[in-house]
Amino acid sequence: MRGGQARPEELQIAGLTRLSTCDWPGRLVATAFLQGCPWACTYCHNPELIDPRTPGTVAWSEVRDLIARRHGLLDGVVFSGGEPTRQPALVAAAREVRDAGLGVGLHTGGAYPRRLEAVLPLVDWVGFDVKAPADLYQAVTGVASSARAVERSLRLVLDAGVAVQVRTTVDPTVLSADDVSRLGRALAALGVTDHVLQEVRPQGTRPEYAAALDEVLRSGGRTLVRDLSSAAI
Repeated sequence: MRGGQARPEELQIAGLTRLSTCDWPGRLVATAFLQGCPWACTYCHNPELIDPRTPGTVAWSEVRDLIARRHGLLDGVVFSGGEPTRQPALVAAAREVRDAGLGVGLHTGGAYPRRLEAVLPLVDWVGFDVKAPADLYQAVTGVASSARAVERSLRLVLDAGVAVQVRTTVDPTVLSADDVSRLGRALAALGVTDHVLQEVRPQGTRPEYAAALDEVLRSGGRTLVRDLSSAAI
């Protein structure tokens, strides 16, 4: 860090998808997965990205070289995670992507409102994860204060006028159809117009969660996303 300003080279990058058509709807992008997350969500399918002490495995120079080689092919770079706003170097990295003439996409759960606010002026699109109604947030993230941070962060994104898609991964070990429905109504009241429900994937999750999910689904006690389509906005 030079003069208090983190440099892109300081990013802990855990992985790089060099070409993706699904990380930013309608765009062809590269996606950098950043290490570290303050939450341990029930259904996390990349638990190895949670520990912030784990060093990165991809150098920023690889992202920089990819941008140069595929200039004219890529529409942008998406920063995902983990929770990308955890890392101070995200701002400088986003600025470099913008300076290269590419769009900047951001996947965030809204854990760090102040850091999100700092990077938002450099962001063209946000994929914002809203995991549950506020009263059930701790049950998903394991952190009591997580709902308050998310509410602040989502308000920042909506007020900034940045294009945003709100996504909810429906965890049937926590959420009922009624919970999903009231979440949809709450988001609509805030002004969210693009809310997508995603089906939880057992692949890559912790063994104890995969077992709990299997038990819930076999018991028929909760429904999957395909049965909740009427609850979406």
